[in-house]
Amino acid sequence: MMVEKFLEEQNEQFQKLLKKSTHAGWMAQTTGEKKWAEEAGKASSEFSLFYANKDRYNQVKSYLQDPELTMAQKRQLEILEYGMKENQLDKETIEEMSTMSSELNYLFNTYLPEVNGKKLSANDIRNILLNSTDSKEREEAWKASKEVGQVVSEKLLTLVKKRNEAARKLGYGNYYEMSFANQELDLEEVFFMFEDLVEQSDTTYRRLKGELDNELAKKFGVKVEEIRPWHYVDPFFQEAPANEQTNLDQYFKGQDLEKLTAETFDSMDMPIEGLYASSDLNPREGKNPTAFCMDMNREGDIRVLCNNVDNTYWMGTMLHEFGHAAYNKYVNRDLPYLLRSFAHILTTESIAMLFGKMTENREWLSKFLKLDDEKLDTLMPSLEKHEQLKMLISARWIITFVFFERKLYEDPDQDLNALWWETVEKIQLLHPPEDRSNPDWAAKIHFTLAPVYYQNYLLGELTAAQLYQHIKNNVSDEFFSLKVGAFIRDEFLAPGATYHWNKKIEKVTGEPLNPEHFIKAYCNYQKVNN
Repeated sequence: MMVEKFLEEQNEQFQKLLKKSTHAGWMAQTTGEKKWAEEAGKASSEFSLFYANKDRYNQVKSYLQDPELTMAQKRQLEILEYGMKENQLDKETIEEMSTMSSELNYLFNTYLPEVNGKKLSANDIRNILLNSTDSKEREEAWKASKEVGQVVSEKLLTLVKKRNEAARKLGYGNYYEMSFANQELDLEEVFFMFEDLVEQSDTTYRRLKGELDNELAKKFGVKVEEIRPWHYVDPFFQEAPANEQTNLDQYFKGQDLEKLTAETFDSMDMPIEGLYASSDLNPREGKNPTAFCMDMNREGDIRVLCNNVDNTYWMGTMLHEFGHAAYNKYVNRDLPYLLRSFAHILTTESIAMLFGKMTENREWLSKFLKLDDEKLDTLMPSLEKHEQLKMLISARWIITFVFFERKLYEDPDQDLNALWWETVEKIQLLHPPEDRSNPDWAAKIHFTLAPVYYQNYLLGELTAAQLYQHIKNNVSDEFFSLKVGAFIRDEFLAPGATYHWNKKIEKVTGEPLNPEHFIKAYCNYQKVNN
């Protein structure tokens, strides 16, 4: 068949471009060298130009009209079509956007703020916000974490406008609308879902955050109304600070995070330790200070970047990133190259999140950290309440980012600094700093490196809640078991991108994505007071 020959050619070209792009990207993130940032920009341009080929795009659209396509053929063509729709641009525009993005990424990776003559890394800032009881020191560290926003904001806004201009050439209202459409997401449906989550969680969130603010006011010797963003443990209030009852750092001190991660996946017959040799797991200057997983070739070379410290945060991050890695590793290698990946960003996020939150799971703490039942009986009531607060804080943060990003692309010339703090105040219920004139929002790298991505984190959490509940109700009460491992590996991971993301969720759990599972798990205040 002509279509089969065409798809073979596309798979072959895609494979070559992916390998070149991931190699340059990995080197850029791990070395901090400008030459690799430039190489990554060039490789990204080549990928975009592959998608931009008008003859290829028209051929894809033509083949999609064929009623005799197999399911695999149709899905490959759909994936190509979604990738090509947003790249039907001239070479100059594609290369310009890739170069701008790479330059911004380089600034993020290499910028170190300075406080009192000392340069602070991301881990330094995190340590201050975790441990310091000096409000002045915390405020200085928090403000330092935002300095990169001032460095990148002007170039970032230029890139946002360039993205919008490109999207309008292709018939979309703006880049945000285009990205949702080509991620197979319904913009209004997702926003309705998120608005509903804000409403459904409101009573619980206000009460739990009120309790947190009272604790912090006592800890820092200030009035509740004097609590500011720097009194929390994360610069963007993405997570709940641990208190004495929920801070598990003492149990991770001196632990081998790599060993614990390997043991977790081994228990489910999904070994991942073979991926350590090519990964980059320890902090050093010049490399990306955050964490991510990269599938280099869809043939088994899967790498994780972390900046590990022996604490709870990095343990959770290791489990999260190797959740991504396990997904990539256990996709069926016999699938066509285009289908040899996750079904959607949100489905790989769901697996990463499922494992990443296990640092507060009783079964995990017992089986891998070897905490005894007496200790767990003491810890778990506080940990369960903390997980609920953590999930609601995370959900509110994601919704804040998503709502702001949509408005950013709808009107990049508005007063974005004021809009940012209005959104933060309304959804996260934070008291803003006195000075709202700084581009604090631009300090979040995702606006640059992963535009219109953030909604997938929350959609991933909703999927994780649904998958976990299905496993507990229908597969096994014991999560870290061969039976559950086989179910996740064979049902969720192996089919790769064979199915539309929501069809996959329905096939695995018996229903399409349903936020009710998340709402039942985390939005009931009574749950934490029984």
